Amino acid sequence: METVTNRPFNEINTGDRCQRSHTVTEQDLQLFAAVSGDRNPVHLDADYAATTPFKGQIAHGMFTGALISAALAMDLPGPGTVYLGQNLSFRKPVMIGDELTVILEVTAKHESKPIVTLGCTVTNQDGKIVATGEATVMAPTEKMTVPVPALPPIQIG
Repeated sequence: METVTNRPFNEINTGDRCQRSHTVTEQDLQLFAAVSGDRNPVHLDADYAATTPFKGQIAHGMFTGALISAALAMDLPGPGTVYLGQNLSFRKPVMIGDELTVILEVTAKHESKPIVTLGCTVTNQDGKIVATGEATVMAPTEKMTVPVPALPPIQIG
């Protein structure tokens, strides 16, 4: 059974970092569209997307945001984290097949509350920045190791 361990507030220091990578697939775009309701053809219709300035299907901007959320929830601080806020700027389109790397870095800790601010950078396989921002989270206060829940089988179509 796979497990994940968090980093509680008292173990987090300014400058702490983590990274998490994901290769974007067409199924990612379909699943994100199904969950979010964003069925813009630039994400889902290859023929239409080929006529746009991007010349192909691009990932939803908030799909990239969701990868940041995963890094916060699974890596730094990890399980028990409560997402309080996010600002995000999208710099370049994300295409099917891009390998994205989310890098989080702790930039500030609140003195008396378990609040942590993290800089967020997402790069593609060429090292180009596709998104930047800042997240604010409530970090867990107790260390824990928990099982990673299995996902149910998912079918499209």
